Amino acid sequence: ELDAIIISHAHVDHSGLVPLLFKYGYRGPVYSTMPTRDISALLQLDMVKIQRGEAKEPLYTSEDVKEVVKHTITLDYGEVTDVTPDVRLTLYNAGHILGSAMIHLHVGNGLHNFLYSGDVKFAKTNLLSPSHTNFPRLETLMLESTYGGKEGVMPNPREQDKIFGKMITDTLSRGGKVLIPVLGSGRAQEIIVLIERMIREGTIDTIPIFIDGMVWDITAIHTAYPEYLNNTVREQIFHKDNNPFIQDNIKKVGSAKERTQLIEETGPCVILATSGMLVGGPSVEYLKQIGDNKKNSLIFTCYQGEGSLGRMVQQGLKDINFKNGSKSEMVQLKLEVHKLEITGHSDRRELLSFVNRCNPRPKKIIINHGESSSCLDMARTIHKTNRIETIAPRNLEVIRLR
Repeated sequence: ELDAIIISHAHVDHSGLVPLLFKYGYRGPVYSTMPTRDISALLQLDMVKIQRGEAKEPLYTSEDVKEVVKHTITLDYGEVTDVTPDVRLTLYNAGHILGSAMIHLHVGNGLHNFLYSGDVKFAKTNLLSPSHTNFPRLETLMLESTYGGKEGVMPNPREQDKIFGKMITDTLSRGGKVLIPVLGSGRAQEIIVLIERMIREGTIDTIPIFIDGMVWDITAIHTAYPEYLNNTVREQIFHKDNNPFIQDNIKKVGSAKERTQLIEETGPCVILATSGMLVGGPSVEYLKQIGDNKKNSLIFTCYQGEGSLGRMVQQGLKDINFKNGSKSEMVQLKLEVHKLEITGHSDRRELLSFVNRCNPRPKKIIINHGESSSCLDMARTIHKTNRIETIAPRNLEVIRLR
């Protein structure tokens, strides 16, 4: 009964189950930007690989992922297309990760205009331009609220960059390694660009950066789509012949053997590895191997989901029982644990600015994609300050748009 699937961006909480629909027989179109098509296919294949590695039955196969790619229709930002005879689709830059899009639906020949923000960043980052705010028409806005709660105000990004530089220099100067668990897309590339800029500006010395997991392939996709990056990075690539992603100090870790070599033989360095919440993937392997040395550091740079190992470590868990098949190994964490917000999401202030800058101003705002307290808090604040009708629906709640 589905007419179409529209993907806002490649992160698996937004695109991870699309191949499952194809497994169940869906054969309609999938709309997204080109980078989203490429990155989501990589992340979906990685999910299959991780599930097989954990001796679980994968939710779908690589064949299902292939079907998704075959049925994908790619759109540029601002390009208008008809999804059904009475629904017109336009994608706009969301500023969250490479190719991320807000989805504007023009329903019933102008009867209603709906904007789904997806994950949105209303600020220029090291990598991307801020999200778009001008639309032809707009009645209802569906807005994310990952950092919509009262405590969701991020520190100044420039200050964070300095703190981040100090964490790295302190760890390396005492002969330690820095482990940064990252999401394959978005955060990792932000960090690569940030470290490259710090080295170029002389803030920190040239340091070896090792990339493990999906990050390497996804970084290559960033190099293939420079037009989606912000003007500063484009300037570096096109006019100064300096691609931040292709540097002599950035090396790939391609196998378990290379990983062991890196842990045992390489000196001080920075390691970027998936997954960002320490749920499977190479980042967990590194933590197991380097976690008991107090010279090393672990820097969390992304949101740690409730129940994830990352959240538990962040909250002070010191003894971790790592399972390896039928055996288990207890590791006592002695490394320094830091938390730094380098986020691709808008914080509370940026979300409120985005709403204020939306042109035309929406008549109704639906708040989603946040812990329920954040959603309610955001809905309350927008209603109070902007006098706009807001709603924070529960899962499975049905809403009438007009």
